[in-house]
Amino acid sequence: MLTNAIQMGKNFSVDVITTDNRGLTPEEVTALCLDKIIAVSDTAPPAIKDQAQAFRGHLERVILEYMKQAIQHDRVTVYNAIKDAGHDKLAEHIRRI
Repeated sequence: MLTNAIQMGKNFSVDVITTDNRGLTPEEVTALCLDKIIAVSDTAPPAIKDQAQAFRGHLERVILEYMKQAIQHDRVTVYNAIKDAGHDKLAEHIRRI
């Protein structure tokens, strides 16, 4: 995964994330999500930094688990729609992903 960031002014930034022949993994999306939810200042007291990092680790596990569940639920939905359309073999390929 390649990440580039452009900073413009105090409150504006653009992040560009690319992959090669694949989408983002649940772990990569989770990391992006965490970067939007929680940030710790470099000047924060050590106790606050430690607490924030522990909270981030907890959030990472929770978000990642639900990301994986969402992917599985979506695959079931796609499988059922393809099967209902009469494409049993294609549906089976989707189920095996």
